[in-house]
Amino acid sequence: MTGYRLTVLAGDGTGPEVMAEALRVIDVFQQHSPVSFEITDIPCGGQYYLETGEEWPEGSFEHCRDNSDAILLGAIGWPGARLPNGDMAGGQVILGLRSGLRLYANVRPIKLYPGVQHKVHGVHQQVWQPEHVDMVMIRENTEGLYHSLLRRMEQKAKGEKDEPIVIEEFPGLDGEVAWDPRPISRKGSERVINFAFDLARHRENKLGTAQSVTCVDKSNVTRGCRLFRKIFTEISEANPDIDTDAAYIDAFTMWLMRNPEDLDVVVLPNMFGDIATDLASVLQGGLGMAASANMGPKHMMFEPVHGSAPKYTGQNVVNPIAMLQSVQLMFEALAYRKKDEDLDKCADILQQAIQQHFEEGEIVTYDLGGNASTSDVGEAIANRCENLIQQEFH
Repeated sequence: MTGYRLTVLAGDGTGPEVMAEALRVIDVFQQHSPVSFEITDIPCGGQYYLETGEEWPEGSFEHCRDNSDAILLGAIGWPGARLPNGDMAGGQVILGLRSGLRLYANVRPIKLYPGVQHKVHGVHQQVWQPEHVDMVMIRENTEGLYHSLLRRMEQKAKGEKDEPIVIEEFPGLDGEVAWDPRPISRKGSERVINFAFDLARHRENKLGTAQSVTCVDKSNVTRGCRLFRKIFTEISEANPDIDTDAAYIDAFTMWLMRNPEDLDVVVLPNMFGDIATDLASVLQGGLGMAASANMGPKHMMFEPVHGSAPKYTGQNVVNPIAMLQSVQLMFEALAYRKKDEDLDKCADILQQAIQQHFEEGEIVTYDLGGNASTSDVGEAIANRCENLIQQEFH
């Protein structure tokens, strides 16, 4: 039996509710398959800050860094929970880990399951077919417009002194000015673009179909994006076996909605990736379906994209699929890095269970046109996983 060290950060709002369903599913795999997890639960977030004056207990960053094979995060963010400098309380959890653990690639699969209706024009209707939407968007995760905030949160998480960037004036601007630097480096661009090409090859092997890589930026205007595009071109020339394309972010948003079937792997700088991936979630049924992985050279963290959804807290109504799909990504990534065939089978089983669940289409939450509860969906997926595990391992 292979065991992995898993750190659970349930966080704020509906984070603990969807995390409960993730742990329900993980427990099924622990009971009925050859894989196991040693789970450490750490309280954190804005609500925890309001109660204790801390964003998470002392030593939490070090535990995540030194004693975790994977990290599973629910959600961070709570109304009114702000640090004295105005930053979001709980930021050092998610942003400090992204920066401090060098989780440079934010991986967001955009996949439409059969039976899932996505919301377009204000009503639920089927516009795209499942075969039209199956891509992965890779957002650079540690540089760009978020760099200063990420660095600040990393320093807080490590207990270091904040070292702000200072500039005295902006020629041509009068009065009060607020600004953020947008650094994009060669090293940071190379590693995330190489990651995109590696993922394209992995998808080719797994899906049995050729994959392309598309670079999205604003290199006709900004210098950072010019460097990003230049490096993409260099790496493309070194990988002539993979088809490539490139687009400016404004035109790309139109392509994304008009022709999603043309996209396989997409790589973007930080802020553009943050915006475009939320837009892309419309293609798969909304943010309740949107999972993500934060990947670095040694560490990995997995989380749903939807945030803490404070207005739904305690109502047991939010869609847990993004959280469960994040568990599937965790299984898959750990299996790939650790060369664990059993865990890879578990990843496929969870993926199959989610797909079968939507093919039947009876137990879905409000955001997909149903009235099932969070726990209804989690229980249904867990039961389906148990049946599939029995077929695979027994």
